[in-house]
Amino acid sequence: MPRAALLSIHARVSGTGPGTWEEPPLVQVWGPRYSTFVIAEGDLAVFTLGRLPDEPKALQRAEDVADRLEAALGAERMDCRDAARIVGLHPNALRYAAPTGRFLIYWDGARQPLIWSVPAPAVDPFDARLELARRYLHTFGPATADSFASWAGVRPKRANAIFDSLATELITVRAPMGEAWILASDESAFRSADGAASTRLLPSGDTYYLLQGEDRVLLVPDAAQRSQLWTSRVWPGAVLLDGEIVGTWRRSGHNVKVHPWRPLTRAGREAVEGEAATLPLPGVTRPITVTWESGIA
Repeated sequence: MPRAALLSIHARVSGTGPGTWEEPPLVQVWGPRYSTFVIAEGDLAVFTLGRLPDEPKALQRAEDVADRLEAALGAERMDCRDAARIVGLHPNALRYAAPTGRFLIYWDGARQPLIWSVPAPAVDPFDARLELARRYLHTFGPATADSFASWAGVRPKRANAIFDSLATELITVRAPMGEAWILASDESAFRSADGAASTRLLPSGDTYYLLQGEDRVLLVPDAAQRSQLWTSRVWPGAVLLDGEIVGTWRRSGHNVKVHPWRPLTRAGREAVEGEAATLPLPGVTRPITVTWESGIA
C-alpha cells in the first residue's frame, strides 16, 4: 500500500516527509504478485520485466493487453476503470500488461489508480530476472528458490532456473528452515555484529517481515506471537526494539495502539513513544499519542 510504503521509507531514510512516497524519483507499478510497489524509477525493469512470462500463451496475453492499453491511452493519464472500459476488459485484467514495463500507475490507496504509458525499459528480461532474484536474496536471505517463486509470483520451474543461473554468486547456508542461499557479496554483512535499527514501528506488510511459511519462524519463534503478527486478514504493524520484534501496533488517526508481547522497560517504552512521535502521517495535525494495550507490566 502506498501509505505503508511511506512508513517503510521513514523506517530507513532520515528526513522522510508525508509526501515522500509520491515524489521523484519514486514511481508506482504493479509488481510481484500484481501488488502495488513504490520503487525507484531506475528499477522499473527489475520489478516489471523481471516477471515477464516466457510461456508463449502468457507472454502473448501480456503483450496483447499492453498494445490495446497503449492505443487507448495515447499520451493521457487515465482512471483504470475508464481505460478498462475502452479496451473491453475488467480493470483487474490491466495488470497482465504490467510485466511489460510499459506502464506506470498512481494510487493513493483510496480511489482507483491512474495509469499511463511509458517507454519500455531497454533491458533484457533475462537480466532483469536475475537482478530481481538478487534483490530478493539481499533483502530476504537466507532464502530458497521456492520462497522466491512465492514472493515474485512466478512458477517454481522458472525460479529454480534463475537460481541455477546465479549459482556462482550464491553461498549455501544452513538456516533454521533448512538449506538456503545468500548472495556471496552479502556474506560479510551476515557475519557482522551490527544489528537492525534499535526502534522502529514497521507498517503492515513491511519488507522486514514479509515472509511466508517456515521463514517466519526465523523472525518470530513463538507460534502464538506469529499468529498475532501474520493474521488471516490485514496484518498489524510490527514493533522493532533492539533488533527484535516485540509486539504489534495499529493506528487510528493520531492514536497509535501498541500491543507488546512482553513487559518493556521504561527506556523501551520511551523509545517506542519517541519513534511514534516522528511518524510522517499525512493529514494528522495533532501530536501522536501512544496507548499501551495489555502486556505491559
